Amino acid sequence: MRLLKVATCNLNQWAMEFDSNLKNIKESIVRAKEAGAVIRLGPELEITGYGCEDHFLELDTVSHAWECLKELLLGDWTDGILCSFGMPVIKGSERYNCQVICMNRKIIMIRAKMWLANDGNYRELRWFTAWKQKDQLEEFQLPSDIAEALLQKTVPFGYGLMQFLDTAVAAEICEELFTPIPPHTELALNGVEVFMNASGSHHQLRKLDLRIHAFIGATHTRGGVYMYSNHQGCDGGRLYYDGCACVVVNGDVVAQGSQFSLKDVEVVVAQIDLDAVASLRGSISSFQEQASCKKSVSSVDVPYKLCQPFNLQMSLSTPLKQISYHLPEEEIAFGPGCWLWDYLRRSGASGFLLPLSGGADSSSVAGIVGCMCQLVVKEIANGDEQVKADAVRIGHYTNGEFPTDSKEFAKRIFYTVFMGSENSSDATRGRAKLLADEIGSWHLDVSIDSVVSAFLSLFQTLTGKRPRYKVDGGTNIENLGLQNIQARIRMVLAFMLASLLPWVHSKPGFYLVLGSSNVDEGLRGYLTKYDCSSADINPIGSISKQDLRIFLRWAAVHLGFSSLAEIEAAPPTAELEPIRSNYSQLDEVDMGMTYEELSVYGRLRKIFRCGPVSMFKNLCFGWGSKLSPSEVADKVKHFFKYYSINRHKMTVLTPSYHAESYSPEDNRFDLRQFLYNSRWPYQFRKIDELVSELSVDKDASTSNGVGVVAAGSADPKAGL
Repeated sequence: MRLLKVATCNLNQWAMEFDSNLKNIKESIVRAKEAGAVIRLGPELEITGYGCEDHFLELDTVSHAWECLKELLLGDWTDGILCSFGMPVIKGSERYNCQVICMNRKIIMIRAKMWLANDGNYRELRWFTAWKQKDQLEEFQLPSDIAEALLQKTVPFGYGLMQFLDTAVAAEICEELFTPIPPHTELALNGVEVFMNASGSHHQLRKLDLRIHAFIGATHTRGGVYMYSNHQGCDGGRLYYDGCACVVVNGDVVAQGSQFSLKDVEVVVAQIDLDAVASLRGSISSFQEQASCKKSVSSVDVPYKLCQPFNLQMSLSTPLKQISYHLPEEEIAFGPGCWLWDYLRRSGASGFLLPLSGGADSSSVAGIVGCMCQLVVKEIANGDEQVKADAVRIGHYTNGEFPTDSKEFAKRIFYTVFMGSENSSDATRGRAKLLADEIGSWHLDVSIDSVVSAFLSLFQTLTGKRPRYKVDGGTNIENLGLQNIQARIRMVLAFMLASLLPWVHSKPGFYLVLGSSNVDEGLRGYLTKYDCSSADINPIGSISKQDLRIFLRWAAVHLGFSSLAEIEAAPPTAELEPIRSNYSQLDEVDMGMTYEELSVYGRLRKIFRCGPVSMFKNLCFGWGSKLSPSEVADKVKHFFKYYSINRHKMTVLTPSYHAESYSPEDNRFDLRQFLYNSRWPYQFRKIDELVSELSVDKDASTSNGVGVVAAGSADPKAGL
């Protein structure tokens, strides 16, 4: 037997915060050594933080990374343990995303990333060059101060494997695993038994299983030990990196870390018999045949052993009985909850302020903050001193006190405000108050009617006219203007309270204003520019209405906020128009489409890259049994009209937690123009032509006695 103990980790790094990043790296090495591991793998770009973005273009960032690496190598951190550190490296005129692999105070090799992530949220080609010289390793001249300190002038640089005396080890960096021909394929044929994947992978609802299956697939048919390390937390932007460090052996997950956590450092350890890898490979004839005619990969000889012989005192890691996955509603609770905690503790703020309307969206945000408070108290009870120190500082505890009750903690750091008007119902006011009591927030109930009246009086003085609601005989323009003034007053009041309430309560700092618009409303533009959707951050801005409703039902039971069940059951309404016996404002009526339909439009537009014509064709199949082509055409035109009219709102959308693959977020994920011809004359004309053709075909089929049924028919309200 060749027994090998490995350690991989989740690290909560912060872009450009070198001190805390280095502290976390050292802590992970200490824990790996204490566990007896001889390999320690950290996340991609762990020294700088993954989300530095254009800071990677600064020479300072690269220089500071080398300084941190030098500190690690001059100490005893790498003694007796193979460590892979992620950092940017400049070679010649190019900047590379690298894993610097070290042992016993020396750099063994620098592995440059060959396939860069450059879609969705990722822009690596903006900052890095892909390594293209796959056939050979090159000699890299170390920076002079590093060379002098390490007594090492050059190191192998590029793509290759490390041949130890008893096994072969290689790196595969994040995106490379998901390419059509991933490096581990040929590395396995070249005898590599241990693969180290340093990653910077963000959370997205229902995404984790795809990642886990990729690790399993990498070793299921070709054998091997696959180590995966990831960031975990908010490192300064919209993404939450969702950890889940793990070790997979021959297609079986033998160790798995948490997906969501408040911990800064989590180390996952596994004990493996590498002979199991050799045995599997030797039993697969096709592997043997392909290995016999493989293309050789460059290697670096390392004169050390990593494995230990048979020893009954060292137990082997066995396959997990069940891989840990969270339900989507749990992901919504824990992902944004952890993201909010990182943002709060790193921003210098003293808490959050939320305009709480009693509706589904703002109540979802309140529930997530309540979940965050529960996570903090639980982690403190589990002995996490860093979480405890942060909570004491943010909550302004004194005399050795610290949070022991989530509701008491929420009272200190969470402020909710119901900003009612003459159009608000007693039901929503009551729901907001009840939910605030269940969570423990400090709650205000204020009326904005006097402020609205003052603005309208000023308008009347200036113009001689006073607008009326549509139900009172006003025009659409008047009706919209009256709704917008209410929404914008609430935004101004929210920021005023966030800046002044700490002073009122004799606290330092400020409160962060939380937004509560969902991804579907952003896609449709069903929000007022600079209303309460405008905030400091928004934990649900990339979550669909359908998923939020599932979350509300779950949170009512599992978080103990029972009022959320009643909130979820209430029809969504903005409550910006007067309530009459024969009229009550409803979101879906205002939008001219259901939230379920919006999710379908969003997925077709973004995930399946459909323009108006392609969307029409797809929906003719999807909704063909319920709607005629003409009706489908009307729905598609209606969506694209209002999507394009309101696209400009996405340019000022509050920074939101990224959770959904069809997010319309304009900053980095969904890059499109914001000035459209909202009539879409060419595209809509093509749709009309298709409708005419389909009508002729239907008439011909009917006259021949042939019925036509669309493939994949489905109820349009149910989505695809």
